[in-house]
Amino acid sequence: MNSTEDYSIDSAPLKGHKTARRLDPRDIQLPPGYKIEVFKAGLTTPINLVIAHDDQMYVADAGVTSGSGKVIRLTPQGEEVVAEGFNPPLTGINIYKGDIFVSHRGFITVIKPNGKLIDVLAGLPSWGDHHNNRVVFGSDGKMYFGQGTATNSGVVGEDNAGWVENHPQFHDYPGASVILEGRNFTSENFLTSAPGDLATTGAYSPFGVSTSRGECIKGITAASGSVLRANRDGSGLELIAWGLRNPFRMKFDRHGRLFSTNHGMDVRGSRGVANSPDEFQLIKEGVWYGWPDFTGGQPVTNRIFKPHNGPQPQFLLARHPMRPPLPVAVFAPHSAIMGFDFNYTHRFENFGDVYIAEFGSEAPGTTGGEPLPGVGHRVSRINMKNGKVSTFAINKSGFAASYTGGGGFERPIDVVFGRDESMYVVDFGISGDGEEGYLEGTGVIWRIRAV
Repeated sequence: MNSTEDYSIDSAPLKGHKTARRLDPRDIQLPPGYKIEVFKAGLTTPINLVIAHDDQMYVADAGVTSGSGKVIRLTPQGEEVVAEGFNPPLTGINIYKGDIFVSHRGFITVIKPNGKLIDVLAGLPSWGDHHNNRVVFGSDGKMYFGQGTATNSGVVGEDNAGWVENHPQFHDYPGASVILEGRNFTSENFLTSAPGDLATTGAYSPFGVSTSRGECIKGITAASGSVLRANRDGSGLELIAWGLRNPFRMKFDRHGRLFSTNHGMDVRGSRGVANSPDEFQLIKEGVWYGWPDFTGGQPVTNRIFKPHNGPQPQFLLARHPMRPPLPVAVFAPHSAIMGFDFNYTHRFENFGDVYIAEFGSEAPGTTGGEPLPGVGHRVSRINMKNGKVSTFAINKSGFAASYTGGGGFERPIDVVFGRDESMYVVDFGISGDGEEGYLEGTGVIWRIRAV
């Protein structure tokens, strides 16, 4: 496709709406020496791209629009559905020794070469705000994956009503036994119809269950906000690290080091935290990364984390397992860093650095009502020598395409380098109004090449 063309896509209607996405690579700003083009258009909620050893491309559809997560193979003739019916959100796929590993809500399922589906892990604690995420494979042949937290900052509240009604006993679980400060939070009891009925909830507890100072909460292996490891058949599940709010995407570098994104906390719920950065972390075994009492390596009791119209966050834990490490790199709050890849091609500058997709803010729902349209919606580069973050590709407007009516990036969610030494950027698509999710056919894969 020619990078100077203006593409218009009319997709299938969604709940009575006809949707269209204008695509114009000229609206995206790149450094000199690079060009961008539309590689594949008309997808729905593509969440990650995998390029197999034979250069065959597979795309994961999160399923949040259709209600059915899918694994799709891209062929010269079009799209071929390999398997579908996975619990949304399908958060990622990977291929290892001919098997396709699918991470979807509560499960890791393997698609065998003959098409048979096998659930190798089930019952993962993914019924809250965040879920189990894409698996990667270490030199030990085992699979590693992130498990997100149930809540924003450790306390079930009104912002969790959507899932509490179906899972009233669900809450966060620590990765080691912890002693609580006994802080409790009062909110409207949305589980009853009685006017004025209130609920008091403590940390690491179901909605409406209070805690006491000095109370001990026992740790579990499949902890909230953790990095887990298991054999390929799901046996031998182990806890590697915890204290991460949402380790959405992770990858090993050439030296066998494991790196992960981690999303900062929001200004919402019973315990809002302002200015909480996104983190790019080096994952080490046995380490606690600070959630729910630290963010960006700093305590939430720092004044910078006080919401404009809310109380200063206080510690939930009476004793912390350790002082959490500083991240390799930090991103602006609500950047929503997602998929990334290491640059091991000499066609792109800065060999060994990380190129990473920034999905963008969910303001005002996650920011305490304050708009933050100027973060995310781009591809950034992390200098792996000093941790500095710089913008690589961004709309010339600086905003999401739908915000200005432009034809560039909307919601970048994955970055993958191909053996053709091109960078592929997966763009999730345009969100609908209200409860309608994301609009069909507005997902895109972009290709960036050095010229």
